Amino acid sequence: MRRKADLPQKTCATCGRPFAWRKKWAKVWDEVRYCSERCKSQRKAEAADPT
Repeated sequence: MRRKADLPQKTCATCGRPFAWRKKWAKVWDEVRYCSERCKSQRKAEAADPT
């Protein structure tokens, strides 16, 4: 079993925080850009409303 510290990490495109690999992302890890659904939806909202 791997420790969480040994898993690959990326930085979220919205909030800038690091997040670790998850099993559900195993097949699409190269395409993952956001740490959560909240950050994903926030990014879309910012693009639609550039205030």
